Parts: sequence; C-alpha cells; structure tokens
Amino acid sequence: MEVDINGIMARLPHRYPMLLVDRVIEMVPGKSIVAIKNVTINEPFFVGHFPHQPVMPGVLIIEALAQAAAIFSFTDVDGNATLNSETTAYYLVGVDDARFRQPVVPGDQLRLEVTALRISRVMCKYDAKAVVDGKVVAEAKIMCAIRQIGE
Repeated sequence: MEVDINGIMARLPHRYPMLLVDRVIEMVPGKSIVAIKNVTINEPFFVGHFPHQPVMPGVLIIEALAQAAAIFSFTDVDGNATLNSETTAYYLVGVDDARFRQPVVPGDQLRLEVTALRISRVMCKYDAKAVVDGKVVAEAKIMCAIRQIGE
C-alpha cells in the first residue's frame, strides 16, 4: 500500500518544518512500513548544521523514523487513517541501540524502513533503519507511546 502526502498529513499532526516523511512506498498493516524523506538544501536545519558542510542531524533522522512508525501505527488493516490528532498524541519515549553510520546530506533520499516488534493500544516498539543508496546510514530500536491528549 502506498500513501501520498495528503494521506500522511491525515495520519500525522506534524507540519512544516517538522514533517519529515514525504511518501510511503510500501506498508503492510501490523507488520512494516517503508517511507521516503527527500533531503534538500532548503531544510531549515541546514542553516546552522553546518553552514559550510550541511549534515542532517541524527536526532532528526530518528524523528523521521518515528514519524514513519506513527503513520504505520495509525493505519488500520484496510489502509484507512485512524488518528484523530486533536484527541490523540504519539510520543517518542525510547531510543535504544542507535547507530549513525554515515552523514546524510542534501540530495540524499532517506529510505525509512520500520518493522513492528510489539504493538499495543498504548505502547509500540519498532526496529528502524534509514538507508541511502542501499547503505544503512542510521538504525535504532524505537519505542512510542499513544496517549489521549490531556492524560
């Protein structure tokens, strides 16, 4: 199943400059997702990180992976969006075994590959990796919590 930017925005509350997923190219509800982030020199973080040698911050690569996981988590088995961003929040609560293998620079296309390890109605754990040109550039185990706003 593929999801375009409109479907992504239906599943995530994030907007510019924090929306870090451009397209979903593959998703198996309950199992895995593959999404794309096109990295351009127009990203606001490149202004200060670093002006003469732009590098995407590792924490934002992890955030992109978490957003891909959220898209996956808020899609039912029929492919429909299930998140109401006015009443539900999705928080990144844990990052384990994070490794950054090479810099991500303008012009790279991040392939965000996330596989579910454990999913419940309140807590989800994933194996996640970011790939550029067939090479793993970052990987981590991430944990996210689903909470009703106001809890």
